Amino acid sequence: MRTIQFREAICEAMSEEMRRDESIYLMGEEVAEYNGAYKASKGMLAEFGEKRVIDTPIAELGFTGIAVGSAMNGCRPIVEYMTFNFCLVGIDQIINNAAKMRQMTGGQFNVPIVFRGPTASAGQLGATHSQAIENWFANTPGLKVVVPSNVYDAKGLLKSAIRDNDPVIFMESEQMYGDKGEVPDGEYTIPIGVADIKREGTDVTIVSFGKIIKEAYIAADELAKEGISCEIIDLRTVRPMDNEAILTSVRKTNRLVILEEAWPFASVSSEIAYLVQEQAFDFLDAPIQRITTADTPAPYSPVLLKEWLPNAADVVKAVKKVLYK
Repeated sequence: MRTIQFREAICEAMSEEMRRDESIYLMGEEVAEYNGAYKASKGMLAEFGEKRVIDTPIAELGFTGIAVGSAMNGCRPIVEYMTFNFCLVGIDQIINNAAKMRQMTGGQFNVPIVFRGPTASAGQLGATHSQAIENWFANTPGLKVVVPSNVYDAKGLLKSAIRDNDPVIFMESEQMYGDKGEVPDGEYTIPIGVADIKREGTDVTIVSFGKIIKEAYIAADELAKEGISCEIIDLRTVRPMDNEAILTSVRKTNRLVILEEAWPFASVSSEIAYLVQEQAFDFLDAPIQRITTADTPAPYSPVLLKEWLPNAADVVKAVKKVLYK
């Protein structure tokens, strides 16, 4: 096993796949000459050249459309957005073309493409740069949505996403690129759609994904001191969602807390809550609790931002509520 940074795991996944398949290329703002805005493509221009690592203008609608068209003609593009907030300029190409082309052409065209970049908040970047929009994409049939929370998962899931024959939204975090973790020396992949039990427990199930899951780990350590055993499930993939992993855990613990860094209305946590009440209602010993951001745009003020974001104290409070403590 080697210890590498999150950004290095992303770079390794892309580079290994590009060595394996010449139809794969990377395009986006500053991915080539600058080695990526977050240095997630460091060294790739030197290895693969300017025809396969392509700097684009600041024109997301344009280069997203180019990538979708090339995917329909035999290429396998990786599109990097400097942040997923910026992909909204090109979201028509993602939602109305990439996601629907296979169905609208009766299977004549598939779109093997990965849209990747940072999601959610990254400190004091303001309301237009701090949005977690996984649920928007997960609401769209034809898209797969992956949100890794650690280095090992990021590399294995990105390799699977690149090999997938359908469009995949791969969402990272600016605050995780420097995170370190262990990865194997050899090649490995992680299947899309399979959740992971990061911590086994007996008293309550906590479901989360992405960087905010770190708050669940902190809370679980604190709760363990009081004899409360938390089972933590990392979804890893928002769509397709591993429903059975969630249901199996809830049937064991009989209590559920969902932690998500997004607005509460029509969120991923809303979907999970519906799933559990429909298929595991008789196993619940307490109402489901969900923890989200406040239902406002992200504030710039550091004091307000701290209040806006979910934290470990919120998780502790929710767990004690479902345990009637």
